[in-house]
Amino acid sequence: QWQQADAMALPFADESFDLAFCQFGAMFFPDRTQAYREARRVLKPGGYFLFSVWDRIETNVFADEVTNALARLLPADPPRFLVRTPHGYHDTALIRSELKAAGFADMAIDTRTEISRAPSPRHVATAYCQGTLLRNEIEAADGNPEAAADYVTAVLAEKHGHGAIAAKIQAHVITAVV
Repeated sequence: QWQQADAMALPFADESFDLAFCQFGAMFFPDRTQAYREARRVLKPGGYFLFSVWDRIETNVFADEVTNALARLLPADPPRFLVRTPHGYHDTALIRSELKAAGFADMAIDTRTEISRAPSPRHVATAYCQGTLLRNEIEAADGNPEAAADYVTAVLAEKHGHGAIAAKIQAHVITAVV
């Protein structure tokens, strides 16, 4: 059964689950330690908390190239959302510290490198410039998300070509055990 819930105040009884899972969401929690406490609270003894976060932006080629292109396009107020939030929670020592503060003692962090693929540079540019919260920062900098996507498309095409493109992507997969 699927249920939307506030990660910092889960509406479930103590020790209800064998597994709690969060895919690329922890970096958005206003109070990660509190969210981790909640995950621990609802897990049975021996239960697993499994989650993933992006590694630093420099290890994620498309996100980094989009950010750098937008900084050139909008130099007075460069959009930094991708650096600050999705790729801003990559410090494994901090992750371990926050998990420990939430009561987890047994944890592992596996850094995974994969290849991100897209049918074209336009797909990548549109996804980032119009399909993420980066759009808000483009607009706040008096930019036009469609024009930004056009510019980013050209930058990506110059580096990767006009057809299907692929580049390195990297994330941390964290397992913590109650």
